[in-house]
Amino acid sequence: MTSPKTFRRKLDLKNGRVDMSHGAGGRAMADLISGIFKEALANPLLEQGNDQACFPTPAGGRMVMTTDGYVVSPIFFPGGDIGSLAVHGTVNDIAMAGARPLYLSASFIIEEGFPLGDLKRIADSMGEAAAKAGVKVVTGDTKVVERGKADGVFIATAGVGVVPDGIDLSGDKARPGDKVIVSGSMGDHGVAIMSSRENLEFETAIVSDSAALNGLVEVMVACAGPSLRLMRDPTRGGLAATLNELAHQSDVGFRIVERAIPIKPQVAAACELLGLDPLNVANEGKLIAVVAAEAAEALVAAMRGHPLGLDAAIIGEAIADDQHFVQMTTGFGGGRIVDWLAGEQLPRIC
Repeated sequence: MTSPKTFRRKLDLKNGRVDMSHGAGGRAMADLISGIFKEALANPLLEQGNDQACFPTPAGGRMVMTTDGYVVSPIFFPGGDIGSLAVHGTVNDIAMAGARPLYLSASFIIEEGFPLGDLKRIADSMGEAAAKAGVKVVTGDTKVVERGKADGVFIATAGVGVVPDGIDLSGDKARPGDKVIVSGSMGDHGVAIMSSRENLEFETAIVSDSAALNGLVEVMVACAGPSLRLMRDPTRGGLAATLNELAHQSDVGFRIVERAIPIKPQVAAACELLGLDPLNVANEGKLIAVVAAEAAEALVAAMRGHPLGLDAAIIGEAIADDQHFVQMTTGFGGGRIVDWLAGEQLPRIC
């Protein structure tokens, strides 16, 4: 549940119905969250509008908590599967607060007839991903539904972590002049999923970027400290939706440079073939960071010293803009607005 501050249009609660666009990470999803969940569940922690909630504990210190659901199709894809993806996605939402992930829960909703061998493969993958990320799955639940009432298996997770002293990251902290950094190439995960569905073959294999980012985040926090304003992983809706969310949360605009955004040639080619905009395509092992300008170059250098930040780049800056537009200088020297994803571009990618 992200960015309830981005509410734009009033929902038709009398006649409206949920459609696939409400889960796509774009404007329709923001409208749904703001128009239904924000009003029904309103409280100061939910109002933070981040992918996790940060709160003090009675014993002192601060913790974060997040929750997520995974319905990816296909369940097994190049570079991962629903089990490792569930761990990575939950760990990353905790890490985006600058927190150290500690414990996860996992709830499995399994369709009658699902192969036990596949379930074992998913569980093993989840265990391996958790061990590599340094977290433990400490509780869970299992439900089985009738054949035809689910699509194989769905996984719901929750996670908790602790925030180091002196770190206070949130989507509302970007300021004009701050630099925008991405940790690597955009669009890998979404294109890997779509290529697998459509049985597309390319000269170079396209694999998901799914990975736990908490190790990279530790490097970033150690390097930039309080100069680091915020982090967000650009999952559903990709870079475009994430920057639009952050622009509204922080009451700024963003100006980015197309040529500065790392996109692998095979991903760009696949997007052109499939009619997709790489800026709208999901990522599961990349992050966006906004940092004070004076710390940006050093932060990028530190990120490039980590295996998950080798292609880190400064792609633009925050600007003063009451309209909260995300503007992009194109590769041809022109300009365009990078808007929210209007519909469902890639369903079931996480």
